[in-house]
Parts: sequence; structure tokens; C-alpha cells
Amino acid sequence: MKRESIYKRYSPKFKQTKENDNNTYWFIFNSDKLLVKMTDNVANILTSESIEELKVPFISTNYMGTLNGHNCFAAITNVDEVKLSGMCFKSLRSLYDYLAEDIFLLAGKALQIAKWEETHKFCGRCGSATNTVEGEYAKVCPKCGFTSYPRISPAVITAVIKDGQILLAHNKSFPGNVHSIIAGFVEPGETLEECVRREIFEEVGIKVKNIEYFSSQPWPFPNSLMVGFVAEYESGEISVDGEEITKAEWFKDLSTIELPSKMSIAREIIEWYREKYCSK
Repeated sequence: MKRESIYKRYSPKFKQTKENDNNTYWFIFNSDKLLVKMTDNVANILTSESIEELKVPFISTNYMGTLNGHNCFAAITNVDEVKLSGMCFKSLRSLYDYLAEDIFLLAGKALQIAKWEETHKFCGRCGSATNTVEGEYAKVCPKCGFTSYPRISPAVITAVIKDGQILLAHNKSFPGNVHSIIAGFVEPGETLEECVRREIFEEVGIKVKNIEYFSSQPWPFPNSLMVGFVAEYESGEISVDGEEITKAEWFKDLSTIELPSKMSIAREIIEWYREKYCSK
């Protein structure tokens, strides 16, 4: 089943129009690590009341809108340790099994905004200090006029089906025996479908056909928008590139391998495959 949008609970805004309350969400980052409170193996985002207790100094803050009617902020701090019970900084990627899905996705947006704020204090063209543009996420240079926005890097991720089997691969960066579907970044001048064909051929040496859109997911590692597809095998034999992919096989029985986190679009597509092909 495809995931529901977080925008049923989250309303993006650039300008704060309501006062903070005790349930204001604060997504506080030190580098790529998010400040959370761990309780019974569940990670919780700090609220305004917690912020008052912590007195964490912020380098910058950005308003993001409201979640469940409560204000949300992305913030950066250079403090790397908070001496209160249960409070700690954890990498956002490590938290996707411990945060509610909509909170994780919103934390991903907060991370990208915070990183953009951190890396665009100066103009990329002339080096002058930039000004924040009101009403949008943008930085403008008062000297040369160059305007910059948060960068989004599109990437494709594709399930390839052959005779009721799915192609799954182990990337050298994956832990343990985790296998997933093929993914890669879109190159300049390339359509999404061309990227699907190129990435699959480069990484596992096969050609595909009948490429169909599945769904998409924002993925802040680092600035991605993952665009999911399903494709049919056309020709070729599996031959891994040996650089990114260390092994790849056609699978029907998924019990012999580890799968990606349920938070990821990769797992969403794999579960679609399981329901469509493995329940018969």
C-alpha cells in the first residue's frame, strides 16, 4: 500500500502567523545529527517546553509551518551534548525505525533547510554575505544579485520484474545481508526513464522495458527526491559492476535476505511486489 502524504497533518508556510505553544516542534541539528529524547525505544522530537529547559544556543533557525496546528522550526546548534536525561544527538538516518513516519519525513525537510542555511551564508558567485528572501526559501546576494535556493537532487529507484521474480542487489554500503532495488542519481540532460535504463545497465548489466511510475519520496541523504518505478526485464545476464553492487540475483523467496527499512520507498515497492506476486 502506498504511503499517505504528511501534508494531511503538515501545512508548509514561510511566515509564522501564530504564537508558539508548549507543543511547538523543534528539529535541532548538530551537523546531520538530530536532538531527540529516547523513551522506551521511541524517539521524540523536542517541544518548546523542552527547549526552555535546555537553553540550547542556536546558530540559525528557520520556520517551516505547522504540524497538527503547532509551529515547526529547523535549527542548527554547535552544542554536541545535552546533559538531561534521555536527550541525545543521533544521526537522522539511524532514526527512521524510531520516529513516526511523518515526523521522520518532516525531520528530513528540516535537515535540508538547516544545511542549506548553513552552506549559503555567502554568495556562490562573488563571495559576499547573502540576505534571506522573505516569503520563500531563498538567499540573494546584495552585491551581484545572484539568488540561490535549497538544492534537490532527483534520483530513480526501480524494481525490475522477470517471470514473477524481482531483481534485488547488495550494495557495498549496505549492512549485513540487506538487499534492495536499483537506484541512482539523474544526470544532467537525462529523463527519469533514461536514468532508469542507464543505472540498471551500468550496475547489473541488463536492459529493461515498459517502465512505469510507482511513487516518490523525499530522502534527505543528502538532498534527494527518490522517484520510484517498476520495469520489466528485457534482455541480458546479471553482471554486477563490482564498485557499488557486490551481488545481485532474481528473488521470489524474500525470507533468505534482509530488506530495507519499512520507512523507505525501496521497501514500499518491495512490499508491493510481495503482495502482487508472492501471495498467489
